[in-house]
Amino acid sequence: MTPSPRTVLLITSAAAFLSSLDLFIVNIAFPDIRADFPGADLGDISWVLNGYTVVFAAFLALAGRLADRAGHRRVFLVGLAVFTAASIACAIAPSVALLVAARAVQALGAALVTPTSLSLLLAAYPAERRGYAVGAWASIGAVAAALGPPLGGLLVEASWHWVFLVNVPVGLVALVAGFRVLPDNVIEGAGRPDVLGAVGLVVGVGALAYALVRAPDLGWASVPVIVGLAVAVLGLAGVVARSRRHPVPAIDLTVVRTPVVGLAALTMVAFTTGFAGMLVVNVLYLTGTWGWSAPVAGLALAVGPLVVVGVARLSGRLTGRFGIGPVAAVGGLFFAAGPAWWALHLGVEPDYALSKYWGGMLPGQIATGVGVGLMLPTLSSVVGSALPAHRWGSGSSLINTARQVGSVLGVALLVSVIGTRTTGRPEELGLVRDGWLLLTAAGVVAAVLALALARAERRPAAPEVVEVRTVGDCPAGRAG
Repeated sequence: MTPSPRTVLLITSAAAFLSSLDLFIVNIAFPDIRADFPGADLGDISWVLNGYTVVFAAFLALAGRLADRAGHRRVFLVGLAVFTAASIACAIAPSVALLVAARAVQALGAALVTPTSLSLLLAAYPAERRGYAVGAWASIGAVAAALGPPLGGLLVEASWHWVFLVNVPVGLVALVAGFRVLPDNVIEGAGRPDVLGAVGLVVGVGALAYALVRAPDLGWASVPVIVGLAVAVLGLAGVVARSRRHPVPAIDLTVVRTPVVGLAALTMVAFTTGFAGMLVVNVLYLTGTWGWSAPVAGLALAVGPLVVVGVARLSGRLTGRFGIGPVAAVGGLFFAAGPAWWALHLGVEPDYALSKYWGGMLPGQIATGVGVGLMLPTLSSVVGSALPAHRWGSGSSLINTARQVGSVLGVALLVSVIGTRTTGRPEELGLVRDGWLLLTAAGVVAAVLALALARAERRPAAPEVVEVRTVGDCPAGRAG
């Protein structure tokens, strides 16, 4: 029996819930994790985030292609199982190195889940309802993001280990429900994915993040930083070279060359650079500069994601009326306005709501919440509107890879700007403001790229070129 679209939405949204919940909870636990491992600076602890996002980014494309070959349902369920088991490993990790390793495995599970969840969702809904479905999918992720800071703050009061264990019951319920009701689909002839290309993506993005994080301490002319940048260039160039000739590449360049999708991916990179940096610098500011406890800081940070919940539900309607590019451009400008407001109005004294001097952190949180609500679901919906069904897996992987690459760059650039020793103390307010200016620049760049995307939307789509292969080029045992 075919499950109802709402049932598929509920199960696949559990993946978005876990991903968003984990991200926001881990950020609020950052100071406690750092305190539990003496001797680790911000650069070391940043790999708890970047180790996750690098692996996630590298294997998203591979996961999408694997799902096109083995079936979206099967890969989705395997990913949920890996993510849930790795969450337990994170909770019991006795060192930073083992925590980062467990986070990498957790990211592998998330990489298997994310593109398959969106592909299953798109397949369950008719074309005219996909905007609504993606908006609802993103909204449930936004609910998790809103719950993340206050829930994380409460859990951290007991121990930071609990911020990972909270994933386990959600993962188990989604796993059982998905096994029972999700439909399977296999696309014939998808071929064997390029594992070496995915590894190259890990090496390239990871080396770039290492160079950015360590440059403030070692210097841009230091040997480790230069080597890191060189490895990043060689690794990423190797990925592109392999993707041009491999039958099932780590990055589907055919999808990248689709103007609307390629520009959406670039916009996503720019936007999530600011978004990921915001999640780190605001925790440092509230707990360091203002001296707030984790539970209070968590409650304060929940307002932005709550705004996302409402705005994301409207983004599908707005996109249907105005197009993806214009809605994303407005989202980028709203996001940029938030940290610009903080840089101009906030100081060392706590001032959350509007004061008599028209300051306060709240207006900036509302602005960034509107920006995120307009940007993330809008860019995610480009897959269903611009690509044929047999490329949904690759398209979903590309957009989500762009999101994770932007997150890696955001954390690494933020650490590069504010320094590895920064804890957000009042005397470091200038560094925090520099971080906010970085976020503002990222939002503006995202808005400019979204305007280019809007122009690409107005152009007529070129017909897709279907590659015709000889029998010898086809997968083993299959001709055509």
